[in-house]
Amino acid sequence: MRIGFDISAFELPCSLGVRRVARSTVEALERREHAGESALEVVRLAPPPGAALRRWRQRGLPALVASERLFGIHSFTSAFAWRGRGKRVQTIHELPWRHGADENAGLRHRAWATLGPRRADRVVCPTEHVARDLRAQPLATAGVAARTRVVSWGAGPEFADEPPPGTIDEAVLERYRLGGDPIVLCPGAVRPKKNLAATLRGVAELVRDGRRVEVVVTGGDTNGLRRDLGLASKLGIASHVTTLDAVDEADWPSLYRMAAVVPVFSTSEGFALPVLEALRCGTPVLVPADSAQSEVAGNGGTIVDPSDAQAVARALADVIERREALRYALSAEHAAKTWDATARAIADLWSELA
Repeated sequence: MRIGFDISAFELPCSLGVRRVARSTVEALERREHAGESALEVVRLAPPPGAALRRWRQRGLPALVASERLFGIHSFTSAFAWRGRGKRVQTIHELPWRHGADENAGLRHRAWATLGPRRADRVVCPTEHVARDLRAQPLATAGVAARTRVVSWGAGPEFADEPPPGTIDEAVLERYRLGGDPIVLCPGAVRPKKNLAATLRGVAELVRDGRRVEVVVTGGDTNGLRRDLGLASKLGIASHVTTLDAVDEADWPSLYRMAAVVPVFSTSEGFALPVLEALRCGTPVLVPADSAQSEVAGNGGTIVDPSDAQAVARALADVIERREALRYALSAEHAAKTWDATARAIADLWSELA
C-alpha cells in the first residue's frame, strides 16, 4: 500500500515541534518498511523549490496521487489536499483558541480544524485532550468524532536516564556556561503561551526562602522573552535566569538529564514533547491539571496550579530534593513511548482505511 506523506512540514513555516514529529514519524515508518515489518510503503512528497505551498498542496498533491499510484495522502498539519482521489489523513496538533491562546489561532487554522475533519477520512490528534477539544467544537458532528484517532508522539532512544558510552553529560554545563545550582529547565519558553512567568514567580518564592536555583530558558530573542526577563528583574531574580538562544540537537538529552526539574505550564499544548523527553531522561516535570501536558506525563508528572506562586515554589523544592530518587521510575514508565510506536499506530490507521 503506497501512501504519500506530505513532508513540507519538515521545513518552515512549521514549528520545531511539528517538524520533529513529521520527520521522526516518517523515518520510523521507513525503518519498519525496510525491515519488512509493515506493508505500508512510504512515498515522500515535497513541494519543488520555490513553489507556493498552498498552491502545491491543493493542485500538485492531487496530481501525484495518480502519477505515483498512491492509496492516499497523509498530512502532518491541519491543512491537506482537499480535492482529488485517494484517502486523506489530517493532523490537528491543538486548538489553542479554546484555551485563550493567540498563537496559531488565526482564521486559517480555525477553518481547517473546523471544516477539515468533515472531509478527511481520518483525523490524527496527539492526545485525548486535543480530541476532546475537537469533538466539543460547535460544528463538530458524530462522524467527525468517529473518524478521530489519538496517536501519541514519541521520543528517540537518545532520551534515556543514562548517557550512552562515551558521553559525559556534565560537559554540556561547561559548553553552555551553566553554573552548579539546580537547573530549572524551560525549553522554548520564549513565547507567550509557554507561561514562563508562572515559573519565575515560583522561583522568586524559592529565592526568598534562601534556595539557589538557575532558570535556563531556551529559544531565540522574542518580545515575550523580553517581557519575562523584565518580570525577573522586578522579582529580583534576574541573576538566577540564563537564556540560551539555541541548543544543539545532540545536547538535549544531556541537558534534560542534568536538569533538576522541567516545568511546562503552557496555557495551550497539543502534546508538549519536552514533557515526554524529560521524563524519559528521568527528570521530573511540573504540569497544570487537565492539560495535554498532564495527560502525557501520567503518573510521572507533578500537578501544580501555575497561578499559585507558592504552590509552584513548593513543588519545585519537593522534586529538586527527590530528583535522584525519582529518576529511574520516571524513565521506566515512559520507555515505551517511542517513534516506532507512533509509526505502528500510523500504519494501523492506514490499514484500517484499506
